[in-house]
Amino acid sequence: MSGPDALYVYALLPDPGPAPAPLGAGIEDSPLHFCRDEAGGLAALVHHAEAQPYEGADDAVRRWIAAHDRAVEAAWRAAGSVLPMTFNVLVPAGVGGDGEDQSAEERLRSWLVSHREDLTSRLSALHGLAEYRVEITLDNTEALAEDGRARELAAQMESSPPGLRRLLGKRLEGLRRESAESFADRLYAATRRRLTAVAEDLLERRRSVRNAEETDVLTVALLVRESEVDSLGLVLAELDEEYPALRVRFLGPWPPYSFTEVQPGAERAAENAS
Repeated sequence: MSGPDALYVYALLPDPGPAPAPLGAGIEDSPLHFCRDEAGGLAALVHHAEAQPYEGADDAVRRWIAAHDRAVEAAWRAAGSVLPMTFNVLVPAGVGGDGEDQSAEERLRSWLVSHREDLTSRLSALHGLAEYRVEITLDNTEALAEDGRARELAAQMESSPPGLRRLLGKRLEGLRRESAESFADRLYAATRRRLTAVAEDLLERRRSVRNAEETDVLTVALLVRESEVDSLGLVLAELDEEYPALRVRFLGPWPPYSFTEVQPGAERAAENAS
């Protein structure tokens, strides 16, 4: 097996200066260090790695991703601003722009220098901001309880013979879905508008896990300034109080994973490994 000839990149951040103590460990307890553009005040949090992606069983990948996220979050909390990398971003040794062979450190440092203005601007804009995830769904049963047609149909079922009751039950199930979807559509614009008012940016996302008893209203990533976090909590509390059928899930704070797309010095190794 070849020795380490690449850098695994966790995040880009303002250069914190000389580290007075070891930075800790990343994936598989790999020692972390900074690759710096000293003149521009930028740094990349990295560890030495082989030029191939981390691949393995699901449990191993989850463990590696958790270690990656811990390193990114530690850098973010220390620096106040960070451009986090996704899992498996590697910068290998290779040929530089001048046609000469370069180490991974030289390639990454050269990339930091050439993108200095853009990276510095983005890090400055993200200072004091955090990502939050909000999922808002509608409890189908509670939404149905507010529908007068459903109440009439349920009352009719009570006095109906078994055969008709089954038929009415199917009709009630269809009405449940129709009522929940209609209610969710009406709530979507209102909830999105209220969340946008307390966020610097908003990106819609797909829910990773769905519940058959719930209808999606809105799933978003929010970029929120520290001074607005209480306002965000107030908006969510008001929605929860105004609409008892809503189910609100609130996660964070995290580094701004959803609002940064940076590819330092090379394509993602996972997309280029042979």
